[in-house]
Amino acid sequence: MAKPKKRYVCQACGSVSHRWQGQCPDCAEWNTLSEEAPATVFSQKHDLSRGGRSIEFVALNQPSELPVRRKTGLAEFDRALGGGLVPGSAVLMGGDPGIGKSTLLLQTAAKIANEGGDVVYVSGEEATGQVRMRAARLGLAEAPVRLASETSVRNILTSLGQMEAPALLVIDSIQTMHSDTIEGAPGTVSQVRGCAFELIRYAKENNVALVLVGHVTKDGNIAGPRVLEHMVDVVMSFEGERSHQYRILRALKNRFGAVDEIGVFSMVQEGLEEVSNPSMLFLSGRDQPLAGSAVFPALEGTRPVLVEIQALIVRLQSGATPRRSVVGWDNSRLAMLLAVLESRCGLNFSSAEVYLNVAGGYRLSDPAADLAVAAALVSALADKPLPAQSVWFGEISLAGEIRPVAHGGLRIREAAKLGFSSGFGPSDTKAGSSTLKFSGLTQLANLVDRVMGST
Repeated sequence: MAKPKKRYVCQACGSVSHRWQGQCPDCAEWNTLSEEAPATVFSQKHDLSRGGRSIEFVALNQPSELPVRRKTGLAEFDRALGGGLVPGSAVLMGGDPGIGKSTLLLQTAAKIANEGGDVVYVSGEEATGQVRMRAARLGLAEAPVRLASETSVRNILTSLGQMEAPALLVIDSIQTMHSDTIEGAPGTVSQVRGCAFELIRYAKENNVALVLVGHVTKDGNIAGPRVLEHMVDVVMSFEGERSHQYRILRALKNRFGAVDEIGVFSMVQEGLEEVSNPSMLFLSGRDQPLAGSAVFPALEGTRPVLVEIQALIVRLQSGATPRRSVVGWDNSRLAMLLAVLESRCGLNFSSAEVYLNVAGGYRLSDPAADLAVAAALVSALADKPLPAQSVWFGEISLAGEIRPVAHGGLRIREAAKLGFSSGFGPSDTKAGSSTLKFSGLTQLANLVDRVMGST
């Protein structure tokens, strides 16, 4: 057997190098290479075609009983999961520190336990007394949840092997777990990968729904190796701003349901409350029409959510460099939209500062928001409010055309249900509502003429 070679693993991307470097050659991050267990190099190949056990194959169309989803007791959580927790599945939930991940999972564990399900909650970050204190504040102190404070995966799996397999196992968090079979501190790439593998294998062998809490980096990505997201069945992101009361649970990957589904919660003193109508939450405080304000019917999975887009235009003196500030939308897309408005519609934004904000701290990625943003910008530039109780949606091309978007009828029906009387969007949209007057637009110039000519 050859001499073991040193290896250095990047804690940001997981790439392996055989010498230490200040900068990772793959992801270009600085000071992320750390020495881990040496890789053993064998002088001869091992024959893996013999010595294993024979596995059983089944036909794809073989009749079998499909697993039944377990409801969490929180309808918004179930919506994001695609209908509930699947036995034997692994869910990875990430989010900023203090956003409410542990609170949400503690409430879920208590609801399942109160309905007769056996729940094990293992915290690697807090002592049991701290978790019980939070449970008392949330009114969950009497829930029959099995609670433990442990970071050793060996101890956790040994204890679980001595009892009947629970319905739900929560690990908070995977970055604090440690395996004595792997060298390295908790949170390193090899530790996170190895601990997650052992926990997921236990969950699938014993038909246990496993939820892993994951830390996030400063960029908002889940910390640790990218392979962790490939190993689990569901990846969820718990989003929100601490200064706002709302929280959004978003499914980024789901092997058992649709992606981009969201669940909306409101953070109150008693914990997280479900928000069945998030549109009313993001549109609160709109008493009268104001210049630079437009309502956009966003679509998250199968759920329409109406949000307010606000724009402010500030004229500058000659020679000053104008700013472009965006909150909740893509900065590069705003620059593109301003260029189209200047080139195709003759509007001048070059000598003005442009500020754009999505109210309520909501973050938009839907390209259908182009028309609503353009309407808010033109309204702010002309200092004229848009038509009262109106919604705007549509994608804008570089040629100034308003292109069709998905599920236009669904967006209009949601707006009509909330009392909006008019809608503007692509001309080929099927309105699907008798209470809302829809006006189709083909060119961005049509929007400018309508706003500039409004009173």
